[in-house]
Amino acid sequence: MIKIVTDSTCDLPEEMLKKLDIHVVPLTIQANGESYLDGVDLSPEEFVDLLAISNDVPKSSQPSVGSFQELYDQLKGEDPEVEILSIHMTAKMSGTFRSAELAASQSDANVLVIDSEFISGALAFQVEEAAQMAKDGATMGAILTRMQEVRDQSHLFIMVDTLDYLVKGGRIGKGKALLGSLLKVKPLASLDNGEYTPIKNMRTHKQVIEYLTDGFAKATKGKSVKKVSISHIEAEGLAHRLLDSLKSIAGNFPHAINITSPIISTHTGPGAIALMYYTD
Repeated sequence: MIKIVTDSTCDLPEEMLKKLDIHVVPLTIQANGESYLDGVDLSPEEFVDLLAISNDVPKSSQPSVGSFQELYDQLKGEDPEVEILSIHMTAKMSGTFRSAELAASQSDANVLVIDSEFISGALAFQVEEAAQMAKDGATMGAILTRMQEVRDQSHLFIMVDTLDYLVKGGRIGKGKALLGSLLKVKPLASLDNGEYTPIKNMRTHKQVIEYLTDGFAKATKGKSVKKVSISHIEAEGLAHRLLDSLKSIAGNFPHAINITSPIISTHTGPGAIALMYYTD
């Protein structure tokens, strides 16, 4: 039997986690002198309220090695023959993958740790496919092959509405942020090979939607859109406008709109939106 483990940045709803028997190890949020387990002590909706009253920008931290090892050992205790596939957010943006690797090396369980090279819904694409295949009885080799296919055909774009959080997260310098704020730019970036990669600065949400829709049309031409995921924080209206724009050129396709994990929101701030999709 194969069990799937991931982390709380995957943005999968609770009902999907239960349906596919996906195990989640939460990251931690520190805000106003308190610590919260992401998705356990603090929901995305609650984090929006917390963000509004926080004196400082909340910080996030990776799960401990012990929290991963405890879960791996628990799963082995339930089934000594279990194979564990642990799929996590890009190692280039967090130490989560490394914590999972260290835990795997210290556990007696048979654990394979994978860097998805993505976050949020794009991480969820791989996790969902792997969990469904595991449930259907697929081999580890078949699952890994499919995960690589999904990874290669996945796209992630993110726009932030304020530059303050990128400064505090070390993504851009204060001087650049001041100039950007004066010009009221909205930075658009992608996640390429697991790294945050700036694309260009936009001036309006309309420009953002047009750019993303045009890119979506080109990337999906002649292909089947397997799923579109849009994550946001306090930008639900923009998320629906973007989805409507994509549907206007591609018709209907499987999709989800979510408030993103507090872990990601700490680095983007309110008004941020991410578009993720993959094709066959």
